Amino acid sequence: MALSDIFSNVHLFIRWLHVFAGIIWIGHLYFFNFVNVPLQGVLDDASKKLINPKLMPRALWWFRWGAMITFLAGLVLFTMIYMYTPGVGFGPTSVFSDADGLTGRAVWILIGMLLGTIMWFNVWFIIWPAQKNMLSGKVPAEQLPAVRRKAYLASRTNTYLSGPMLFGMLAPAHYGSINWVTFIVFALVALALVWHAIKGSPKVGTTV
Repeated sequence: MALSDIFSNVHLFIRWLHVFAGIIWIGHLYFFNFVNVPLQGVLDDASKKLINPKLMPRALWWFRWGAMITFLAGLVLFTMIYMYTPGVGFGPTSVFSDADGLTGRAVWILIGMLLGTIMWFNVWFIIWPAQKNMLSGKVPAEQLPAVRRKAYLASRTNTYLSGPMLFGMLAPAHYGSINWVTFIVFALVALALVWHAIKGSPKVGTTV
């Protein structure tokens, strides 16, 4: 039998929206870093002028709006779980804090939210403005390398942050406890896996 209360049904929809948008956002982030960055590195300026206006606007649209919807849905979801009790009202719930202070679940999700917020900021205020200006031709030729580098560094930072961020998002419901050793171990594992994905990717033009 399905749950009939509005709160539970809205909760499920917001969680689905958060995950769905997150897949779009992080999927495009990985596409840019694992596929597009190596490709751009072997293209000359003439090829970039031919390919990028067709590829990048659509990819960047999904990328930035995936980030925005993930961010906003995440805030709503955090409020529903950690800052609202049905029938009682707003305020820290028992899964956010108890007599001992912040719970392990709360610490994990706050870490995930901090990293996710940094990533969202990089998308909307560094990566997207830089890409928009380059695609529109507003960046003088002599400034292009610096602008590309700035967007690249922000995107690469997001790629590395995504590993620990995902642990922060998943751990509250599936792990629940935390100490600094646990967090450092998981963060290092995540960073190592992302590093391996970047460095171990096949060279452009190869099939394996």
